[in-house]
Amino acid sequence: MAGIGFELRKLLRQDTLLGMMRAYAYAGVIGSGPWVLSIIGILIIGLVSLSVVSPAEAVTQFQVTVTYIIAFSLILTGTLQLAFTRFCADRIFEEREDVILPNFGGVTLLVTVVSGLFALPVALFLFPDQSVLFRVVVSNIWIATIFLSGMKQYQAIVLLYALGYTLTVGVSFLLRFMNLEGLLIGFLIGQVSLLGGMLVLIVRAYPARRSVAFNLFERRWLYPSLMLVGLLFNAGVWADKIIFWMDSGTGSAVIGPLRASLIYDIPVFLSYLSLIPGMAVFLVRMETDFVEYYSNFYDAVREGGSLSYIEDMRNQMVSTIRLGVFQIVKIQAIGALLIMVVAPDIFATLGISNLYLPLLKVQLVAAGLQVVFLAVINVFCYLDQRRILVFLTALFLVLNVMLTLVSLQLGPQFFGYGFLLALAVSVVVGLWLVQRSMGRLEYQTFMLH
Repeated sequence: MAGIGFELRKLLRQDTLLGMMRAYAYAGVIGSGPWVLSIIGILIIGLVSLSVVSPAEAVTQFQVTVTYIIAFSLILTGTLQLAFTRFCADRIFEEREDVILPNFGGVTLLVTVVSGLFALPVALFLFPDQSVLFRVVVSNIWIATIFLSGMKQYQAIVLLYALGYTLTVGVSFLLRFMNLEGLLIGFLIGQVSLLGGMLVLIVRAYPARRSVAFNLFERRWLYPSLMLVGLLFNAGVWADKIIFWMDSGTGSAVIGPLRASLIYDIPVFLSYLSLIPGMAVFLVRMETDFVEYYSNFYDAVREGGSLSYIEDMRNQMVSTIRLGVFQIVKIQAIGALLIMVVAPDIFATLGISNLYLPLLKVQLVAAGLQVVFLAVINVFCYLDQRRILVFLTALFLVLNVMLTLVSLQLGPQFFGYGFLLALAVSVVVGLWLVQRSMGRLEYQTFMLH
């Protein structure tokens, strides 16, 4: 993420309102990535296609199919995202950037093979009532989306995102006469275009003699704990959604084995729109102020800086974390209020009862806590506290599963509170551990390394 941080700092140094707005807009799109933008895309496609696609159920089938693709691609690639990020950061620090591109090729090759082995039989055998075109397109979308999710951490340019998702919506609209297959082809074309543009940027940024290498998986460079963290976090984010899909009282069959929960899904999707401003604040703070003080701290440690300067940089990191959390909460509150203002009109357009508005309020609070939790995780990634990362993400996953199951037993008025409480406990524990770790940072730096 160093390139992103450099770009953000350059924009902020302009010291103008336009520069600041560009920096936050840039960070919002990058931080949200394909996950939130895919949700926006499929909602728009659903709205513009609802009155012209026949049967109307095809629109719901499209949205549910893409949602499953996003969910399971994020869970699958989560095992490699953090590990590969750490690998790239270490190689850049060692000035061995020539090994980054070959290992990116190795990672994408591995992901393609694994996802293909999993997606192809799923598409061919679990959807017997669908056309061959549907099954082939599902397999290709799954692979393309996994590629895109895996690259989110490394090269993301606002123009490419705009082009990719404009193509997704535009082509889906033009091919709506093909019903479900047309909508899926439109999504595939948009994602592949975005992927192609990113591949060009990566190849240009990291020239190499080889195209494929697997140094990442060598024992000296592999971090199984980071692979576990990525898996646990993404599984935790989707655990409550999957439980609601599979429960007989809240979920219903949509297409093949895929199920959805109208009660739960729409409020959740709308709440995730509020992530964009929070992610912008999170990325700007972490990639500008925090990284600057973090770099100064460890530079002083390596180069023999004075103890007072080292302590000052530590205190500045603590202040930045506190300010960042406060700003995230503040901006998420504003975003949540804006969503609540337009929510009744969106519910009316989609034919959803306003009885689901209380669930939306719960999910909006949970979305804000999720951004704070991401900030906590990011701090521990910088501090290389991998055991704490495994503990926090495992705690989040276990609590989300347990509390969501309890909320289902308690009834509709408690829906969503499982996810909310799981995040609340994880955030409180995480912030306490951040405070504890920062208080012992000098000791850990000098005595334990």
